[in-house]
Amino acid sequence: MIRAVLFDVGGTLHTVQRDPGLADRFSTTLKQKLQEVGVSLPIEVPALSALLGENAERYKQWSQDTQLELPNVQIWNEYYLKEFQIRDAVSDPISEAISVLYDATRVHNVPQPDLLETMEALRKQGMILGVISNIISTTFVPKVLEDYGIASYMSCVIMSEGVGVRKPNPAIFEIAAKQVGVPLSEMAYVGDTLSRDVLGCRNAGVGLSIQISNPSIAHRDVAFVDTVTPDYLIHKLSEIPAIIAAQNT
Repeated sequence: MIRAVLFDVGGTLHTVQRDPGLADRFSTTLKQKLQEVGVSLPIEVPALSALLGENAERYKQWSQDTQLELPNVQIWNEYYLKEFQIRDAVSDPISEAISVLYDATRVHNVPQPDLLETMEALRKQGMILGVISNIISTTFVPKVLEDYGIASYMSCVIMSEGVGVRKPNPAIFEIAAKQVGVPLSEMAYVGDTLSRDVLGCRNAGVGLSIQISNPSIAHRDVAFVDTVTPDYLIHKLSEIPAIIAAQNT
């Protein structure tokens, strides 16, 4: 019996479209925001965009290896902007503000078709709904849920930045299960990656793993294709209510 359905955000509730122009625009804004707090970055915008991409990959690798999430103050000072040795100059609240901008403006986020209809159908089935997201801010995801008109459907919103661990660490799923009051074995989770979402479900003993197809991140999952398999692979969120109904008959 499935009693709760929880979702990833990026690549699942919305698709993420990358554009070098957006990356440069973010870098321009970042330089301006830092200048306002007395931090001057001696680097041109295109070079800064490239550096942020490289350093973000280094942090991503560290976080994948450890399955931990650092406070965003540390992420910016010790990874994303480490070459500038700004020594904790990026502190609250600026670190949260630029972390939100990093996910909101550096890429183009497009909500999935049938998003609201899917949530409504699942709620009519009596499902408890929620979110588990790997994210370096604590305010981006709640804002996205409000913007998409689905915040009121969510009984829990668990973010790695808030709890200090990242998928596929089973602890983040355990935190969510405790918050919604449902055993992991009676929870379904929907995400777009094998390496984080499906593997996390397996690590935690989640009852049902649903992967939504996302070709743009397939290169990150190459090492997992032969060893990690979801219970269902879908192409649209609107497929989920029928899957849950079939599980509960």
